[in-house]
Amino acid sequence: MRLGSATTRRIRSAPREGRTVSAAQPVVLIAEELSPATVEALGPDFEIRHTDGADRARLLADLPGADAVLIRSATQMDAEAMAAATNLKVIARAGVGLDNVDVPAATAAGVMVVNAPTSNILSAAELTCGHILASARNIAPANAALKQGEWKRSKYSGVELFGKSLGIIGLGRIGALVAERMKAFGMDILAYDPYITAARAQQLGAELVELDELLERADFVTIHMPKTPETVGMLSDDQFERMKDSAFVVNVARGGLVDEEALDRALAAGKIAGAGIDVFASEPATDLPFFAHDHSTVTPHLGASTAEAQEKAGVAVARSVRLALAGELVPDAVNVAGGVIHEDVRPGLPLAENLGRVLTALLGERSLTAVEVEVAGEIAAQDVSSLQLAALKGVFTDVVSDQVSYVNAPVLAEQRGVETRLTTTAESSSYRNVVTVRGATAQGDQVSVSGTLVGPRQRQKLVGVDRAEIEVPLSEHLLAFRYTDRPGVIGILGQALGEQGVNIAGMDVSREAEGGTALAVLQIDSALQPGTLDKLEQAIEAERAAEVDLAER
Repeated sequence: MRLGSATTRRIRSAPREGRTVSAAQPVVLIAEELSPATVEALGPDFEIRHTDGADRARLLADLPGADAVLIRSATQMDAEAMAAATNLKVIARAGVGLDNVDVPAATAAGVMVVNAPTSNILSAAELTCGHILASARNIAPANAALKQGEWKRSKYSGVELFGKSLGIIGLGRIGALVAERMKAFGMDILAYDPYITAARAQQLGAELVELDELLERADFVTIHMPKTPETVGMLSDDQFERMKDSAFVVNVARGGLVDEEALDRALAAGKIAGAGIDVFASEPATDLPFFAHDHSTVTPHLGASTAEAQEKAGVAVARSVRLALAGELVPDAVNVAGGVIHEDVRPGLPLAENLGRVLTALLGERSLTAVEVEVAGEIAAQDVSSLQLAALKGVFTDVVSDQVSYVNAPVLAEQRGVETRLTTTAESSSYRNVVTVRGATAQGDQVSVSGTLVGPRQRQKLVGVDRAEIEVPLSEHLLAFRYTDRPGVIGILGQALGEQGVNIAGMDVSREAEGGTALAVLQIDSALQPGTLDKLEQAIEAERAAEVDLAER
């Protein structure tokens, strides 16, 4: 039995039924205006065609025969478009967002989707700095007033940045760039990020603090977190109450991280001095209540709207198209793992990525300092470096605001001061092949998770957590509890989940000894309501509890 998965996504090497075979030169269809550098990056090995992606009828007429299509934001690549594209292998979005691409439909059709996740980080950081400056000096309302014939110097008096504190929530790549730039203005940098070490923060010249302390001390607060159920509304009424009345809030990251109704209330009541917002919970947004406040500066999602970012995006996806059509590893693929990977190794990529996500969930807010990926069994004889990339991708997927890919996962680790290591061994005592992901923390402890793929359909299973041997399917929703072994614990969990309408699909319990430390891992059919995990943890007096959500981001 090979290490494999029934859900492995691959680029098909032969045309689907009813599809035509490509001409000698693969056809690349450019559906929107892209920079000359994009076409240059494609090189001479393709037949380049052009269409108008915003003209639906023309797009559908021009898609047949295309091996790849390059788009920006105006072209809708949905199931209908993919059905028309009878030879399509790659959709390349020259940008970060994928709102106009039906990724599940592309996956079902065997079509790779790529984008350019790192193309806009500098532009987004600079826009953040622009909003900080605009807020400090009332540039937007002063500009509007003067253009209306009003000379109001005293009304729009501002503040200097020198000596002020900038609180950065999320010290990833963009947050780090913002810190570097605003230090030049003489600002003191505070940072909240549970997934970086104090040493890494110190390298960036930032003081690592808890979120409440950051909010209480900062004169400016900028947020750079991923958009997850936990971070939506991360800045709301309670957080604005903690902030100084003279503080400003900036969000150029993801719409919804700042509660827009709470922001309106805070501005109206003078709880904060102002805000600079580039992204919104629902877009386009043109008439939100907080727009009416003089001290709110808003822009229409301009984070990536620079000539340089657009050119970087075009060149990046052009290179990905070249790799994809050559059958090589495509680091920025969002729905498949393509490339020259041994057939016995390739199916383990989704498993390794999921193990990385499980590790992150089990770590909670403990800071990682090192990640080791161990591959044991027959496949250790092959090149398994791609499994390390997949595991790192999983480790960071749920904790950074940037999209994580095979190419930037090691960079994210390096930026956070996380050491990485890959080890292999041919010995595997219980299973033919096992992948283990271990994480060492700044708190001095270590967490490890192990998984394999079993049965004729090669299903993913979690087979170890730390020293405990278990066997639970790696499904979308898992719960893990570490507690003192005693009668009645499982009954308490079952009753509490039943009262919440949450069904237990499977579970396994492992213990060191009777009355010792036990580990229970439950497979459940749906996510918990907010606050439920804390109640379960208290009900069984657990040492640790974690909810694992492996739904696709």
